[in-house]
Amino acid sequence: MSQATTAAPEQAEQSLFHIIFASAAGTMIEWYDFYIFGSLATVISSKFYQTGTPLGDMIAWLAAFAVGFIVRPFGAIVFGRVGDLIGRKYTFLVTMTLMGLCTFAVGLLPTAEVIGPAAGIILIALRILQGLALGGEYGGAATYVAEHAPQGRRGYMTSWIQITATLGLFISLGVILTTRSIMGEDAFAATGWRVPFLISILLVGLSLWIRYSLRESPLYVKLKEKKQISKNPIKESFGNPYNLGFVLLALFGATMGQGVVWYTGQFYALFYLQKIYGVSLVDSNLIIGAALLFGTPFFVLVGHLSDKYGRKPFMMAGMALAVLTWLPIYKTMANFAPYIGNPADKMVNAGYSPVMLGVLVFIQVIYVTLVYGPIAAFLVELFPTKIRYTSMSLPYHIGNGVFGGLVPIIGLSLIQSTGNNYAGLWYPTGIAAICFIIGMWKLPETNHVDISSDASVATVGARTTE
Repeated sequence: MSQATTAAPEQAEQSLFHIIFASAAGTMIEWYDFYIFGSLATVISSKFYQTGTPLGDMIAWLAAFAVGFIVRPFGAIVFGRVGDLIGRKYTFLVTMTLMGLCTFAVGLLPTAEVIGPAAGIILIALRILQGLALGGEYGGAATYVAEHAPQGRRGYMTSWIQITATLGLFISLGVILTTRSIMGEDAFAATGWRVPFLISILLVGLSLWIRYSLRESPLYVKLKEKKQISKNPIKESFGNPYNLGFVLLALFGATMGQGVVWYTGQFYALFYLQKIYGVSLVDSNLIIGAALLFGTPFFVLVGHLSDKYGRKPFMMAGMALAVLTWLPIYKTMANFAPYIGNPADKMVNAGYSPVMLGVLVFIQVIYVTLVYGPIAAFLVELFPTKIRYTSMSLPYHIGNGVFGGLVPIIGLSLIQSTGNNYAGLWYPTGIAAICFIIGMWKLPETNHVDISSDASVATVGARTTE
């Protein structure tokens, strides 16, 4: 039976466009919430952490930021289990609500000047809750869309979910710049930074309203009708050595490399522009925003092409290009930075060019589209329906939350400890190189798998134990 046939009753009442839009809108808002923290790091890090130096405050803030990434795998386990037990729809409604409430709370949180170190501690607690929520969100949205997608279009349809992280970051930058422009730099630094956090509650409310109209995944409904829902998805995902092997392969052969490429090309680049090259807050955000704007359509293009030519070639190409060219790219960026040498010395560079910096960041975004565009379809096709939410969520969030999420703090810490402005690239380059080698050696192709029959790469050689 084809996927189109299986999904027909559901799609009669909700179009594929509605499914993609509702899933993507919610995920985009969650990413917006998550990345406000990073985008505002240089403005408000010292309001919650006071170490004695601006870079030290930044590293402390990034450590709190990293906590949210580190707990994402735990969120993947908790909410992945819930999603496999009770369904995809209600699980990602819960995760989005939790995420939005935590972000809103940060907008109301007193600073260290008011309540002392408790401000930083409360912030970490909120980051933990956010990380848990985001750990359950992505797997639900990707699984939900993929389980509606016709065979041969899964890469294209899930690629719309892939652009949500980029759009979420892009919208967060837009809200920050607009608020700063309206209020002025001093007022924004004093209290205006709270506005992007508070606005998020309106976006979350809108997205919940849109998502609530969705129906459950047709493949999940089919399993439920046949009484084949997993009784213990965690045990079946990670207690079965055969399936666990695919979880580990997904992590070390795909998602950890994808994670460091994503965070280096989009997020670490922002910190690099601001802290290492001395680019102003406005210019650096515009540079990143322009690169993301022009790069975003390539997520969908790569997802579409992966339906025809396979997921693996694009993911491996993105990692290889990043490993080979990151160092030359960042050295070239130094030639177009606003200052020569240390920004603190204020030696103005006559060759400063935001346009060229934008082009160089755009190249990195293209690498991101190569590794990230096909990853959702690849992970969905790797695991069977009954444990798909749990099995795919854990390697994705370890790869992105731990390996990828630690890129900024490890990078800036290496720069601070060595005095070498390019030492920050050692970590992501090493991880991407290792992942490329493992992926080329062991990673299977998945674009031929028809998940409507509960097929997956993990069920070709053996079925999961009951």
